Amino acid sequence: MNQADLSLAAALRHALHAHPELSGQETWTKARLMDFLKEHTHLALYDRGSWFYALCRGRGEGKIAFRADFDALPIAETCDLPYRSQCPGVAHKCGHDGHSAALALLGLTLERTGADRDVYLIFQPAEEVGAGGEACAALLKEEGIGEVYAFHNMPGYPLHTVALRRGTMNCASKGVTYRFEGVPAHASTPELGRNPAQAVAWMVSALPGLTRREDHRGLVMATVVQIDVGEPAFGISAYRGALLLTLRAQYQEELDALSRQVTGIARRAAAEDGLTLTIEEQDVFPETANHDAGVERVERAARALDLPVVEMAEPMRASEDFGWYLRQAEGALFLLGDGEDHPPLHSSDFDFPDALLETACALFQKLI
Repeated sequence: MNQADLSLAAALRHALHAHPELSGQETWTKARLMDFLKEHTHLALYDRGSWFYALCRGRGEGKIAFRADFDALPIAETCDLPYRSQCPGVAHKCGHDGHSAALALLGLTLERTGADRDVYLIFQPAEEVGAGGEACAALLKEEGIGEVYAFHNMPGYPLHTVALRRGTMNCASKGVTYRFEGVPAHASTPELGRNPAQAVAWMVSALPGLTRREDHRGLVMATVVQIDVGEPAFGISAYRGALLLTLRAQYQEELDALSRQVTGIARRAAAEDGLTLTIEEQDVFPETANHDAGVERVERAARALDLPVVEMAEPMRASEDFGWYLRQAEGALFLLGDGEDHPPLHSSDFDFPDALLETACALFQKLI
């Protein structure tokens, strides 16, 4: 690996880390990445609004794509770093600064080496809230790209270890808000109003029966995120209520089935108590299902580089919107170990290890 390129990539990561931006607000980040590639490469750049991609034309036939995300989190920086976050309450605590810097390093490398086939470098916003992947993944169909890969750094695995899984790599999930509207009444005459408390309580009590492990092919979860019923006014019987759930499943069809079941209970509860029900969904992530052939290629690339490989027994419960890409093309998402004692993702003292930049880039090169 060219040491000057490595130094440039590390400096880029530090700049991204110092200027984090939340999902949907990544204007500086996108511009900085584009400027970096303009300054140091002759790759063709295509601006798609909130995201962009770079293209290295290959010497032969075939197309391959790699994705990096670049949004940060609403978490305060506590690390005493020379490149610590300059944005109060916002920091790169999932390592997306490293993902993007590693993909930019691949761009620097391709500038020197070229490639045997067309290589697309996709820089994506808003992964944390599941809002960026679907639009970016459409590029695969537009351009007829048959292969796509991405990595995520992961604490708990030894540094440089490649962790892989066939089938479900990350569970499907979505956030659902069930809002009930009743009729207000004096607290002394609740029978004159319509109170949603019983409907919300019924829904919560029903959840364990919908998620029994023995009733499903894979993991199925319904997590209560928030319950908000009534107002802190002792003279008024509650007449508004909301239940916020995160629904999660190893398999997409089981997430869809769980969603239908919970919604059915909510509608029955609203009908019985004469309540108006509205339902809102957000942070929708599909199942990230790796293709066997993609996993095999990553494993071969890792072993060719003498990197340790671990086969994961269970999928990641946390979701990843890379699943949109794997619906369009063959490929895989893999993990790169940050170190067994590295601070966990989404913790205030997390920082992406620069040592992974070279590892990720080398794996990308082997996959090309």
